Amino acid sequence: MANPIAGRGWGDRAANELHAGLKGLGIESELHLTRHRGDALDTTRARRDEFDLVASVGGDGTLREVFEGLGDDSVPVAVLPLGTANVLSIDLKLPRQAAGTLELVRRARSTALDVATVNGRLSFLVTGVGFDAAAVAEVERRRKGPITKWSYVAAVAAVLRSWKPVPLEVELDGQRVEGPVEGLFASNIVHYGGVLRLSDTRVLDDGLFDIYLFRDGRLPALAGVGLRGLFGKLPGGSCELRRARRVRVTSALAVPYHVDGDFGGSTPVELEVSPTRRRILVP
Repeated sequence: MANPIAGRGWGDRAANELHAGLKGLGIESELHLTRHRGDALDTTRARRDEFDLVASVGGDGTLREVFEGLGDDSVPVAVLPLGTANVLSIDLKLPRQAAGTLELVRRARSTALDVATVNGRLSFLVTGVGFDAAAVAEVERRRKGPITKWSYVAAVAAVLRSWKPVPLEVELDGQRVEGPVEGLFASNIVHYGGVLRLSDTRVLDDGLFDIYLFRDGRLPALAGVGLRGLFGKLPGGSCELRRARRVRVTSALAVPYHVDGDFGGSTPVELEVSPTRRRILVP
């Protein structure tokens, strides 16, 4: 399942190389090049009973559609990461060449991965409420082609000029969080956006997501959190870490949220870790 324009146009070539390599391993395979957003989801969902393995060639968005289409962990997924951030591939140290992905297939070593449902959408990376979601919304507003890391830099600069934090009401597993909260991450990753480093105590398959509570959403505090993240010092400062299976976020004023880097809308946000995991091939 390949996005042909991923990797600045290398997706098509990489997918064909992987397809040929699978045949070389004696594995019958079929190559599907996605044509639009949602194509990988629809195709995987319609044909999931026909597969013993799915290879996802592209970015985190393609992988999320494959995970959502499969619905459970009965079929493992091999990933050839070619997107902008490739967050999960950084966490798991996945190879970025077809030859390396073929070696993963040959070894057939896999791990389970928790996923969550966020307002009806699947999340396997991080859901953000607050400043980072406002930046994602700005990226979407400005988008005229493939997204690069510079797209996010420009979006963050634009949001900085007008950002005003809004108090959030947060419940974790039915218990109200006391004290101020002005931003939140619900995460199952360590490398946020390939830039910030979150806590390496994260467990991929413990049935919980790491919940980062940002007690102060003003720009000086967010700058401090960003610096900590660059050096792997989160949680700390105005950022607190908890863990939960269910998260509910509400606010008096609309606050933007994103799901794995795709703009989702505005609060309220309800997240629940799914009882059915996904399975991914690892080194």
